[in-house]
Amino acid sequence: MIHIVDEAPAHVGAREALLDLSFGFDRHQKTSERLREGRLPAFAYSALDEDGELVGTVRLWPVSDGTGQGSLMLGPLAVAKTCQGQRIGDRLMRHALTQAALAGHGSVLLVGDLAYYERFGFARGLLDGVVLPGPLERERFLGLEFTSGHLERLSGCLAGAGQIDPVAALGLPSVDLPYHKVA
Repeated sequence: MIHIVDEAPAHVGAREALLDLSFGFDRHQKTSERLREGRLPAFAYSALDEDGELVGTVRLWPVSDGTGQGSLMLGPLAVAKTCQGQRIGDRLMRHALTQAALAGHGSVLLVGDLAYYERFGFARGLLDGVVLPGPLERERFLGLEFTSGHLERLSGCLAGAGQIDPVAALGLPSVDLPYHKVA
C-alpha cells in the first residue's frame, strides 16, 4: 500500500537521492531550478511504501510573472524505478493538483512531456506571453487552469515567489537529515 503524505524533514535525503537517480546530478542546472533556488515549496508531497520508505515525490512552487500575477510551478515529479507502472506518479499529481485547487490557486505550470501530463488537464500553447529565466523548449512548457482566463493574464518572465528558505538565504550548508533508502 502506498501512502501520499506531506513531505517531512526526514524525507529530504531520500528525496534528493531519488531526484539524482531520476534526473541526474546536473539537474540543478535546469532552467526550472532558477525558480526554486533559495525558496520553499508551496506544496510538497511524498509517496511512502508500506515500510515507510520514500518511493515518490512532487512539489509545487510559487512563481510570479512580470506583473506580479501568481501561479504555481510543478516539479520535480519522480517515482522510484522499482515502483514505476504502479500509478504512483498519477496519485501524486492528482493529490498535488487537488490541494492547489482547494487552496485557491488559479493555475499550475510545468516543463514536461505533454503525452504524460495531458491526462491531468495540462496543455501547450497557453503560455505564449510567458518566458522562463533561461533556455526553454516551448513545446514542453505546459499549463493547467483552475480559474478560467488565469493563464492568458500571465506575461513576462517568471520569477520565484513566496517564502525564502532561511538556510539557503543565509548561505549556510544544508543539514544532512536521516536518509531513507530509495529502491
